[in-house]
Amino acid sequence: MFFRRKSNRKDIGPTSQGPAGRGRAIVIVSLALVLSALAVFALEWADKAFPPPLAEAETVSAEVLDRDGLLLRAFATEDGLWRLKTTAEDVDPRFIEMLIAYEDRRFREHHGIDPLALGRAALQLMTNGRIVSGASTLSMQVARLIEPRERRTLMAKLFQIARAIQLERRLGKEKILDLYLTHAPYGGNLEGVRAASLAWFGKEPRRLSTGEAALLVALPQLPEKRRPDRNLAAAEAARKRVLARAAVAGVIGEGEAERAAMTAIPTVRLQLPAHAAHLAETARRKNPAAHQHLTTLKREVQRGLETVARESAAKLGPRVSVAMVMAEVRTGEILAEVGSADYFDAGRSGWIDMTRITRSPGSTLKPFIYGLAFEEGLVSQETIIEDRPADFFGYRPRNFDMSYQGDVTVRQALQLSLNVPAIRLLDAVGPSRLMVRFRRADVRPKLPQHEAPGLAIGLGGVGITLRELVQLYAGLANGGWPVRLGDAIEDVPGTVDGEPLLSAVAAWQVADILSGVLPPAGSRRHGIAYKTGTSYGYRDAWSAGFDGRYVLGVWVGRPDNGAVPGLTGYGAAAPILFEGFAKAGIAITPLPGPPAGAVRLAQTDLPISQRRFSVTANGLLSGSAREAAPQIVFPPEGARVELGAQGSATMPLTLKLQGGRAPFRWLANGRPLPEVTRRRVSQWHPDGSGYSTLTVIDALGRAASVRVFVQ
Repeated sequence: MFFRRKSNRKDIGPTSQGPAGRGRAIVIVSLALVLSALAVFALEWADKAFPPPLAEAETVSAEVLDRDGLLLRAFATEDGLWRLKTTAEDVDPRFIEMLIAYEDRRFREHHGIDPLALGRAALQLMTNGRIVSGASTLSMQVARLIEPRERRTLMAKLFQIARAIQLERRLGKEKILDLYLTHAPYGGNLEGVRAASLAWFGKEPRRLSTGEAALLVALPQLPEKRRPDRNLAAAEAARKRVLARAAVAGVIGEGEAERAAMTAIPTVRLQLPAHAAHLAETARRKNPAAHQHLTTLKREVQRGLETVARESAAKLGPRVSVAMVMAEVRTGEILAEVGSADYFDAGRSGWIDMTRITRSPGSTLKPFIYGLAFEEGLVSQETIIEDRPADFFGYRPRNFDMSYQGDVTVRQALQLSLNVPAIRLLDAVGPSRLMVRFRRADVRPKLPQHEAPGLAIGLGGVGITLRELVQLYAGLANGGWPVRLGDAIEDVPGTVDGEPLLSAVAAWQVADILSGVLPPAGSRRHGIAYKTGTSYGYRDAWSAGFDGRYVLGVWVGRPDNGAVPGLTGYGAAAPILFEGFAKAGIAITPLPGPPAGAVRLAQTDLPISQRRFSVTANGLLSGSAREAAPQIVFPPEGARVELGAQGSATMPLTLKLQGGRAPFRWLANGRPLPEVTRRRVSQWHPDGSGYSTLTVIDALGRAASVRVFVQ
């Protein structure tokens, strides 16, 4: 009898082991790999052959921004949409959390489509025979927003799914979210969260209340049917649903949801910010391809001055306009520029930017005449000067009120803006030299064609723009050192290389006088140094003033150059200047103290030659016919003098002169040297290196000056 030994080995069929089974497995795996490769290839080919319209999606509204990135003005896109570029960083984080919780709670996990949401939507469709809930992810919504389809069909949905997968592969979650925040519809021509927040709440979406965030989440689903200004009940119901779902998701608490649901919803759509209209138009014209234009302006200052200009013009008359420019004294950065009272007011020709139109400046250039006279040592603040009728070779200036004050101090003459004393000083310093000083500040006033500078420039016989005038006053306020105004669109702010507009001492003397001018009626004294001007025929009223940090210029008049009876700088422009400083939202900075060598001497302490500014009947400086006027022979004009050191003391500089009548008074940078001398050789110990102005005055009041560089 034969017994078969039981084997522990299991029979293995040909499909799991053996040559035939292994071959079949290899075929299946190879086929899967080939199919996967073909799928990847097809996907790559389709992605390249049919790319999503990302370039078109980047079309947004052009924005003009202030120095802090705040919106000054936006321009609608070519198809009339307010679509402001928005990123997640621009939006309150609470809004992002509520959006994802309400629209696509698995947004961070899926790859463009949510299979669970699709399955749920399909089951509800089969069970109820109608669509109960959608399955669109934020990625799918972005695909629909950047490439809208007129009809909502199955093919359109499949195409949307394909696009969503493309976007996920190309962009990633954060950029897809940014596209949604930029393109989400909010009714009418509003697109994007920033445009909606500005239109409904009047603010950027960086800080939103819970109720505001919920409303902005709810509106894009049915933007027209839920517009708060047209369908308040629908908007409230939609917001309530968003709050409820956010509470369930744990984004907010139940109590917070209830409180937010009770807050009021805005029912009026606001206008988007529209400030600095002239500058905005210029920015767009210069660089039409840019979607952002950064300026040096400060929005709160710009808004305050625009309000002052608009309200002031309304009081002055139907065709009168107002222009204003405010800048920082040390940097030249323009904080606000108002080209007209109202850009859209045709009656006032509001589209004309009056900050750049050349007009007659009236008496606003007088401070620079006095500054030059101070610098050359011709006068001090308490020097007596005559305000009487005078004839300057046929030019007979008269005061504004046709009256004369007789003997006045230089301080009084400038504060009262007397014409004759200013022309006496201009005749002494020379109109051409005054124009040279203006060029040092990079300002070139316009003269009548083929005419040389004459005495009339002291009373407005020259053309200048408001920006140029403010630039001159910025140099005056900056201790005599000129700065170039700029708004970062047309001009770059900064210092002007070269020599100063005025010496520091002379600039302080002028500012000290102007700070004592009485403010206009009804205005409070703010510690502002200012000057007014009125052009011939009551066509232009001006006012320019400064504190220790800011300078502001005001022009009032008709853009068509028509006369406005009774229009004056003191009566019309000065009140606007003071109101502008008050409503610009800035703190008044005290004027700086006197620099080294700047003093206000009483008349009894002045040198004899400076106690009275003497002139002849023809308006010329008096002198002796037998004696030549003093002339400095050393150091010569423009010399560079190297002074060594003896121990710890700086070597003195020898001063030599010819002509003139003794005794002589020397001044260095406007500061009198300790002694009056009868010798024609003196010595001066410089305070340090740099440019210095040396002046000598003889007993008859005649003066000579040179400018040297000491090192």
